[in-house]
Amino acid sequence: MPNVAAVLKDEIRRVARKELKMEIASLAKQSVRHRRDIAALKRKVADLKRQVSYLEKQEGKRIAKSPSNGSAEEARFSPKWLASHRAKLGLSAAAYAELVGVSQLSIYNWESGRSRPRQPQVAKLASIRGIGKREAQRRLDLIGDT
Repeated sequence: MPNVAAVLKDEIRRVARKELKMEIASLAKQSVRHRRDIAALKRKVADLKRQVSYLEKQEGKRIAKSPSNGSAEEARFSPKWLASHRAKLGLSAAAYAELVGVSQLSIYNWESGRSRPRQPQVAKLASIRGIGKREAQRRLDLIGDT
């Protein structure tokens, strides 16, 4: 009888090892899959960091190219230019006023020639002189977020 008990114990051990081996194999596969996913995410993060760094450098260069205060003080104002620039950007008087930091009525009066902007407003107009539609929309979005 002790022989049957030993055989039974050996069989139970063999079946238990087989079950454990199958469980461990599935866990190992999952572990490999997770490690692969983590490595892919790390590569993606590194790529995004490089892109952000590049864009920050580009933005720094763009800001450095913006007109200095000296040129803003020397800037001239023209109602015709104001109307054409607003039309070029495709903005309403209200949106353009928000971009410049004045009221909608001020933009209307400046375009019609009824009034002229003061020096600080001329400087603001000079600072947005070279921007395009996308940059104007980006600035408006930033103003709207605050």
